[in-house]
This record gives sequence, C-alpha cells and structure tokens, in this order.
Amino acid sequence: MIAFIPALLAALAAAAPAPQVPGYTGATTLTASSAASGQTLATSFGPDSQVSAIVPTPGFQPPKVSSQVTGTTSHGPYSGTPTTLGAANGPTTLAASVGTLPPNPTATYYNSAGVPLNPLPAPYTPAGGLGTNGTLPRYMVESDFDFESIALGLYQEWIELDLFHNGLATFTVDDFVAAGLTAEDRSLIEFMADQESGHATLLTNMLGEAAPVQCTYDYPFTTVREFVDFNQRLTRWGESGVWGFINHLDSREVGQLLAQSIATEARQQLIFRQMSGLQPMPVWFEAGIPQSWGWTFLAPYISSCPENITRLAWQNFPALHVLNNPNINRFSPNDTGLMEVTGNRTSDPSISTPTLPEDQSCEHLNITGVGCGPAITHNKSEPLSFPGKKVLFRWDDPGSAVGPNNSYITSTSAGTPAYVAWVSQLNLTYTDLTVTGANTGFTYQPDSFVYEADPAGNGTMFVALSDSNLFLTPFNLSMINPHVRALGLYQAG
Repeated sequence: MIAFIPALLAALAAAAPAPQVPGYTGATTLTASSAASGQTLATSFGPDSQVSAIVPTPGFQPPKVSSQVTGTTSHGPYSGTPTTLGAANGPTTLAASVGTLPPNPTATYYNSAGVPLNPLPAPYTPAGGLGTNGTLPRYMVESDFDFESIALGLYQEWIELDLFHNGLATFTVDDFVAAGLTAEDRSLIEFMADQESGHATLLTNMLGEAAPVQCTYDYPFTTVREFVDFNQRLTRWGESGVWGFINHLDSREVGQLLAQSIATEARQQLIFRQMSGLQPMPVWFEAGIPQSWGWTFLAPYISSCPENITRLAWQNFPALHVLNNPNINRFSPNDTGLMEVTGNRTSDPSISTPTLPEDQSCEHLNITGVGCGPAITHNKSEPLSFPGKKVLFRWDDPGSAVGPNNSYITSTSAGTPAYVAWVSQLNLTYTDLTVTGANTGFTYQPDSFVYEADPAGNGTMFVALSDSNLFLTPFNLSMINPHVRALGLYQAG
C-alpha cells in the first residue's frame, strides 16, 4: 500500500492549473444569435455529402420467444383459488441452513512483485482463470442453483417486457407531455421494452423447455410519474438481484451472457431515475441481493401465470413497510406523511399529483434545487433522506398468499427482530430496532461510508429486519436469509 505524504499532496494541489472553462451562470438554449462568436447555427438539413456503400444481403434474424406487445393486456389482482401452494422443492432438504466455514484453504495467491509468477500457457496469456483452456463453451445452466437463478431472472424480464409496453399503452401522449416526457422519451421506453424481448429470449434459450413464460400482472400506478417511479424501483431490484448471484453460477458461460444483458438493465434503471427527476447514479457501487430478496419484491406484482408454469424454489419474506419513505414528488421530502405511496406493497411508487396537492409538489417546478421534473440530473437543496433520520416501520406476519395465482406463501425462520439491516453499495450496516408495538418500530438512518466521501446510504436501497447482526459481505450476503424477519425497499436518494 502506498502512503501519500500530505506535503506532496499539497504541492500537487497548488500546482494544478486553473479551470479553462468558466462555469455557466444561466444556461439557455442556443439560438442563431447566441452561437459562438462569428458562427451561425445550421438552418437547412439534407444529404449534403455521399459515402461509399452497397446494398448488403440481410443476415439471419434468430427468432424471439415473444412478439412485441402494442396494446393493453389483462391486468389486475388475482381473484381465483390456487391449485398449488408453496415454493418448488427438491427430493429432500439436507439442513435448516448453510453453515459457516473458514476461508478457502487454497485461496492464498498474492502477487507482491506485480509480474506473472507462473508459466504462461500461451503468449500474452497469464496462467489461471476459469473457462480459459480452450474448451468449447456450453451456454446452458449446469445445476439446480443455475436453473432456479436464471428462471427467477426470466420472471423479471417478462414483467419488464410487459410493464414498459403497458405504460405506453395506458397513458396518452398528453399524459406523458404533462409529466415532462416527449415523443423521444416514449420512443426510448419502447426501445427498452424491445430490449426485454431479447433478454427473455436469451434466458429462455439457456434454460430449455422448462423455461417460465409470460404471466399477467397487477401494477401500482395511475399516473406517468408513478409509472416511471415504479420502473426505477423494479429495475433496481432486478439489477441487484443478478449481481447477487451471478458469480455463484456453476456455468461461467451463462454468467457471461447474463452480465452482458444486466449491463443494459443498469442503464434502464439510470434512465428511469432521470425520468423521475432523481440523480441518476448517486452511488459508487451497485448492491447485490440474494435471489429470495428479488423474488420477495417481484412476486406481489405477478397476478396469475399459465397452468403448469415452472415454479421457483426461492423464499418469499413478509413485507416490511417503511411508513415515512420519502416521497420523490415533494419539493420538501421531509414533509412526507405516513404511507405516501400508491398501495400497500413494499415497492409501490410515491403518490404524485393530483393525489399530492400541486402546491406541495416539485413535479412542475423549474427551479434549481427544488424542481424534480425529468432531467439529466438534479441537485436537491433538501435531500430525500439523511443520516440520523428517524425511520418508521410496520411489518407483516408470515403466512400471506402472494405471487402468481396467490400460490406462494410468505415465511420466515427468524426470531424476534432486533436489528435493521441496510444493504447499499458494498455495505451491510446494522442499526438497532426499537419495537413500539405489535409489528411496529423505528430506527435511525445510519451514517456509514463505503470509502471516504462516499456515504453508503443513497439511491434506491434495501432494508430488512433481522434477529442477528451477523457479519457478512457482498459474496455471502445470502447467509442472512435465515435471520430475516421482513424485507422492504427504502428511497434514500
């Protein structure tokens, strides 16, 4: 590790050149009269130049597993009687939980010299790595863990495909314009929906004939603002759910393709945050969460699925409701009242106008530090949340019917909750839970950091009630599951 000398840093700072570009004091749209001195803006447009080209032979287009949805589909809560209950099970269960072990005894490599320590298998090819010996790749799941993880990912891709199309079909052009979103923004949402058809096809092909198919859904929004807010929450747990398991997959080939799809989902989450008037990436790292967390967040929004659809083995935890979750549509988030969300599910979006009075809303304010209309980014004079804030909770008992056809049952093996676990970026931080009544309590938002100048608590993050403050890290976070009493989402920034 290099130790930097303060005096050296001071000298470097003093030698740094002054900024070459003055800061803007009042940025406006360029016009012909406000262009750079001596220049004018283009006023006519056309094919002014020619480039060499041919008419290429169209390439083969591999088929997709779903056509593009262009109209509204059946949506709403499930009202029937489930024919199957509970998560999928194997022939037997070997233990109540996975035990803790010491570090891998073969994980001892350390390179202090900074040069290759072992013979190179080929030129420019350092020794080591997995799947680097020339074996032909097989892009199929290789274990039950792989299958259940990718099947969960496919359930997620299917809802995103439907959801993005559904918002476009549900709301009018005028609705989008009133929310500050133009035809180009709608086109971008349509393109993101098209991306999901590719993702669903990819995951289906890696699973085979038992791959889950499209279901029907029950969405929690009635306005465009609530639509894009729900999208940024759903893509947050969708992306984080993959980061949580991708490096545990037995099939490295599947992990490779999955990473190349989830990188797109990360961009979707950023874009929906921008459309919601939020800072697009207020963290240095993105959190990973266990599969059972992702399934807990997703399942309540699936209404019904076709008969005999492949079921999942993951757990559904009881819901943890953040009663004073900051409302992203208020110009003063500290004035958020209790349950200012559209429903009673943990990831429901913040209420917006007209439910939220216009004189309390930031949606249509074009004022720096206050407005929250769609933008590349915003700096807020009053943050959505802050360290030390009192956060109020209510949590459900286990035993609720959730998910497709109300056929999954929430459960927990945890004892009495004593801590609140905050999962954001690379950190798992615990704070004490003060229980105030039957399934109610509070804590205070922690003041933790990933590194200097990087507060851990920001963005759309995850909270859980736990009966233990077990020390865990991103790679083994799933070991918290036996201790989780309830699970929720917190809009920290």
